[in-house]
Amino acid sequence: MTEETDQRIRLSLRSVEVFAAIARAGSTRAAAGRVARSQSAASSALTELESVLGVALFDRVGRRLVLNENGRAFLPRAVALTEQALEAERLFSAEHAAPLRVAASFTIGEYILPPLISSWKQANPRSQVRLDVANSTDVMSAVAAFEVDLGFIEGPRSHPELTVKRWRADELTVVAAPTHPLAGRNANLRNLCDAGWILRERGSGTREASDSWLGTHLSHFNLELELGSNEAVKRAVASGLGLGCLSRLAVVEAVTHGWLIELRTPMPVHRRALAVVFHGQKALGAATKDFVAHCFNADDKSPWAVGRASR
Repeated sequence: MTEETDQRIRLSLRSVEVFAAIARAGSTRAAAGRVARSQSAASSALTELESVLGVALFDRVGRRLVLNENGRAFLPRAVALTEQALEAERLFSAEHAAPLRVAASFTIGEYILPPLISSWKQANPRSQVRLDVANSTDVMSAVAAFEVDLGFIEGPRSHPELTVKRWRADELTVVAAPTHPLAGRNANLRNLCDAGWILRERGSGTREASDSWLGTHLSHFNLELELGSNEAVKRAVASGLGLGCLSRLAVVEAVTHGWLIELRTPMPVHRRALAVVFHGQKALGAATKDFVAHCFNADDKSPWAVGRASR
């Protein structure tokens, strides 16, 4: 065998694309629709790839294909290869560019990112952005599974496969309906312990910060309701069901219009960090880097000015 033959590329981009689709979907049947192929063609492509690599990439568990250690090691490279191939195809046809995939926690996705996306698109009119809004735990999972290009989360978090870069600060506040018995008063700690509370669901960054803040300064608090969005919490609080604990960013409009009030309490101000999350093994595309730089430059803090974000 000659040196030229030894260096021949045997990997097929199609088979790599099929592998990445199966890793996300869990079966060749589900993956076939994602890559516009028949199930038999998808199965053949996977067999070809495993033959070229000389290892099995999945464990067969019933009808499902579950990534094994080989598959988990190969997945970041497979995703990078397919995305780089797409970038090459789009090089001269930007109007057909795939959207930038972003996931964000509710507070960030509802109140911070929309104006940043709008201003970024003014400078990049052909670029598309797909924003998924979920709680911080689900955002981390989406980044780890390569379902999105980057995520924005609330509070201190870590993940062995992810890079977390501090972005900006946020502040919690206690809100009530204007008709609440504590409205307009200087509430003391006993008042806060005896009151009913309406908080975000477990797994959200706001809930973790609320539990930490209230748990540190109150001997106990009565949880009346757990709700899955900031808007739901605000509406329930406005109806007089209890006190709420949310980001000041989330309540500023409601307070301005008078259907919520910020409660004066003896608890010290509670600030938390908001962060940007990347997959540690995924090469960021040019659009992703540009968007992140745009978000940081809004605060005059670009992560690219000091090199790659540290884990």
